[in-house]
Amino acid sequence: MLKLTRRTALALSTALALSAAVPAFAADEIVIGGSIPLTGVFAFAGVGVEAGMQDYIKIVNEAGGIAGRKLRLAYEDTGYKVDASVAAFNKLTSQETINLYYGDSTGFAKTINPEIDRMGSILMAGASFATELNDPKAFPHQFMAGPDYSEMTGILLEYIAKEKPGAKIVLVNSDTEFGRDPIAATKARAKELGLEVVEEIITPPTAVDVSTEVLKLRRARPDYTIFHGYVLAPLPEFMTQAKQLGLETKFMGTFWSMDSSIWDKVGEVADGFMGVMPYRYYYDEAEDAPMLKRIREMRPTYQSTPYMQGFLTAMLFAEAAKRTLEAGKDLTGANLKAALNSIQDFDTGGLIGMPISIPGNSIPVGRIYQYNAAAKKMEPASDWISVQE
Repeated sequence: MLKLTRRTALALSTALALSAAVPAFAADEIVIGGSIPLTGVFAFAGVGVEAGMQDYIKIVNEAGGIAGRKLRLAYEDTGYKVDASVAAFNKLTSQETINLYYGDSTGFAKTINPEIDRMGSILMAGASFATELNDPKAFPHQFMAGPDYSEMTGILLEYIAKEKPGAKIVLVNSDTEFGRDPIAATKARAKELGLEVVEEIITPPTAVDVSTEVLKLRRARPDYTIFHGYVLAPLPEFMTQAKQLGLETKFMGTFWSMDSSIWDKVGEVADGFMGVMPYRYYYDEAEDAPMLKRIREMRPTYQSTPYMQGFLTAMLFAEAAKRTLEAGKDLTGANLKAALNSIQDFDTGGLIGMPISIPGNSIPVGRIYQYNAAAKKMEPASDWISVQE
């Protein structure tokens, strides 16, 4: 019988304790990490994103995975706080071999970017559509599953220029980095399209009293009013007061204001609200959308726009990993991004109503939808619009 010295026994017990503390890496898995806000001000988005990602992961795994490897989502709740997101990233990447990561905000994406570049092993996407992130040189290992904020307003402007050439526009933006993001690009593009920006209004992100701003709107008498930098408040108050004053303007928004369920609670005043949406809605009926049908089979009740964003992000993560492995390459950040950028005329199963290509860090396509208060649905008001250069 082997006789253990006290020192050997102590070393062995320490090694066993360490091996128990560090989880074993499963070679047959591809792990997607995530800093996801399941609580806090952005929880509605985080809950949808997590559900969408999990559902696509389930679809892939039921089909055998990627090159025989199963996908798994490992995530932490961040409460939509940058420091918590960074802490989650550090914890998850120390415990898991992670090559794909979902971030919860622009702040996190910018803060963690130097670390992602240093590590060289991760491709990252997330909730942010910030124009600043749409720069492959500055953010070489990141992308967004849709158009950036400037491209979103560009899609709105393309629609406006076609519907009413020479239209007058008022921009209403929240006094946040998110809100101010597309202002300069929107004004420049409007000028190119022969549209006139007649007023710019900046408000706190959740302003309650907007009577002064509505009077500015009344004086400007725009054909269209574009909101950006808000989810819901103070848009209903703007619209209510404007209608009370008899102001005829078409109100428009961008992605985070386009979930139809948030407008259901607003009621009649929301009727006619328009905006840009990068994906089809859960309830859209289309012959070329088998993935929407699959989602409805998995989830028989309405799923939000953040759900669609999470689902498509997981799809693109999986496609980048698949192409990288099929090429016989390692899952590094550079290889995964190169694989992602090789995507041309890709069929998303109808989540987006046209084939997509990703030459840079964004997918610059979208469609204009209009809210029907009686039906409680967003309905298509345009065909799919691409602003790809």
